[in-house]
Amino acid sequence: MPGLTRVKRGKAFRYRSPDGQWVVDPDEVARINKLAIPPAYTSVWICPLPNGHLQATGLDARGRLQYRYHPDWRMQRDESKFGRMQAFGRALPRIRARVARDLRQGVRGKALSRTLVLATLVRLLDTTFVRVGNEEYASSNNSFGLTTLRTRHARLHGSKLTLSFRGKSGVPQQAELDDPRVARVVRRCQQLPGQELFQYEDEEGQPHAVGSGDVNDYLAEITGGDRAGGDALRFTAKDFRTWHGTVQALELTRLACAGPAGPQAYRAKDILAEVARQLGNTPAVCRKSYVHPAVLELGSRLASDAGPGMQSVWARIGGAASPRGLSAAERRLLAFLHRPPRKG
Repeated sequence: MPGLTRVKRGKAFRYRSPDGQWVVDPDEVARINKLAIPPAYTSVWICPLPNGHLQATGLDARGRLQYRYHPDWRMQRDESKFGRMQAFGRALPRIRARVARDLRQGVRGKALSRTLVLATLVRLLDTTFVRVGNEEYASSNNSFGLTTLRTRHARLHGSKLTLSFRGKSGVPQQAELDDPRVARVVRRCQQLPGQELFQYEDEEGQPHAVGSGDVNDYLAEITGGDRAGGDALRFTAKDFRTWHGTVQALELTRLACAGPAGPQAYRAKDILAEVARQLGNTPAVCRKSYVHPAVLELGSRLASDAGPGMQSVWARIGGAASPRGLSAAERRLLAFLHRPPRKG
């Protein structure tokens, strides 16, 4: 679709419609300004429709295409990610098996291949719960995620890796992992030229950084377009945080019901606070984006119902034995999502 273009005029920007006319309508200019497109972006395209799901695109300083979406579409996307959580849980053993295979094969080779680096990143996504990262945040806000980490953010002591960095919204983040294969890859990455931590070498030995899009492509290759209700699902790096946040919330709810002090000793807001601490964000963000609504509903019943109603939930999901490749807590969540309790 032909879109609006952005033209620099002095210290400000003006916008031109597809027919070449300048945009002068105050409401339209306000809509565009509200998108907060970074000044450094080039080749900016702006949707001419105020209700278009994709509102703008542009190339960042590294030539990567970035997107601005309509708030309503982002909300719909957030709702859909909870709907596909069950499918993600079923796909997770396959993802982990492929990652383990790529790590085993990759560390034997001389080259630091793209597949090896991506497998390392997915292992870290699955074990540290750190955000995947976005170059836009790194360049404009000086905040980082896995794919945008710099060499200075990683410390190694034998097989132990410590990542310390400034995360989204300026929150200090620290993640630790004891994994010999991951440590070996990170050590090799640190030896490459450049500030970026996670880079791979091409056939000529030239280093190349990887981004969140590369990670998502790797996940799509592994899962092969899983299907739910006839529609192909494309899992992304963000699904890991949603999955692990919900796993932790359900497990903390279960432990609160089983504790000797009773559920009043660990209220729903305490559970959200603990999950938020593990994910490195706020309880409000955690409630909105990282914990399945059915688990939130279960947690809200803690103060009033720790009797047979709640206990029947744990009895039903406690013996889940499949699929293999998931922890006991993850199997309980998968069983819970298969048949969540009725509200009320």
